[in-house]
Amino acid sequence: MIKWLRENRQTVARGLGSVLALVLLLVLIREEGDGELFSALRRVSPWYFFIALVVLLISRTFAAARWYILLRSAGVNIPFSRAVMLMFTGNFSSNFLPTTIGGDMVRLGGAMQLGYDRAICLASLVVDRLIGMAGMALALPLGLIPLFSLNDSSLVQSLSLAGIFQKVTDFAKRTLEAFSIWLKKPLGLSGALLATLGNQLFIYLMIYLLLLGIDHQVSFWLVAGMYTLTYFVTLIPISINGLGVQELSMTFLLIQLGGLTSSESATIALLTRVLFVLTSLPGAFFLPSILAAMNEKKVVG
Repeated sequence: MIKWLRENRQTVARGLGSVLALVLLLVLIREEGDGELFSALRRVSPWYFFIALVVLLISRTFAAARWYILLRSAGVNIPFSRAVMLMFTGNFSSNFLPTTIGGDMVRLGGAMQLGYDRAICLASLVVDRLIGMAGMALALPLGLIPLFSLNDSSLVQSLSLAGIFQKVTDFAKRTLEAFSIWLKKPLGLSGALLATLGNQLFIYLMIYLLLLGIDHQVSFWLVAGMYTLTYFVTLIPISINGLGVQELSMTFLLIQLGGLTSSESATIALLTRVLFVLTSLPGAFFLPSILAAMNEKKVVG
């Protein structure tokens, strides 16, 4: 048992982090009353929920386009449909297999199964992540400015600065060398950045629509800022796939900046997670063949 804990201490620590964050979220909800959460959930318009689902599917397509542009600009002749297939498969594995295998590893395994160059695909995944983070960094002031304007927010400011900016700096330092292929391909980088901005805009629109679904009018750009802050908080490796931490941080921001009640904020946070899970389900169709191919390579190796 001790040996297992030592070998899996990071997974255990992240699991405990997720549990702690979810417990804190439940405590926050209980302070207002459990019935208020169910009341807020019942208020959500099914029509707005459906539109939000479609909007998030479009954002996933933009994310696939970002990776597709990077691969094509590096000489990998992958069809767009296959890039979309692998993107959805990676999203599915991140949501349902977070403790055993990452979404990027599934995308890499799928690309190798299809016969594409391993080194370029691996580098493209790193750059794909980095460009996604760069796009979010562009929207960071939309969240930091209203956050810093809160009264008695010095602790929040110091924690956000220490956690967010340190994470961005460390990630950039570790992965800068991955740009070696694409530094000579400015059009590819520019196209990938435009795709990630499209991805972000549709994610923001999804949350904006959920807010409209419970009859709350919040500025689109404030929604963008709040989600961006949540994104960077979940990059800190203290939970499994941001589970619990994403919901808790989004709930806090919606209360403090959006003017929502605890139950309304928790409703939006939980529905956001549900929508991300639902839009990853198409990847379940392709995952078995990719995992089988990856296991086959391990046996051969």
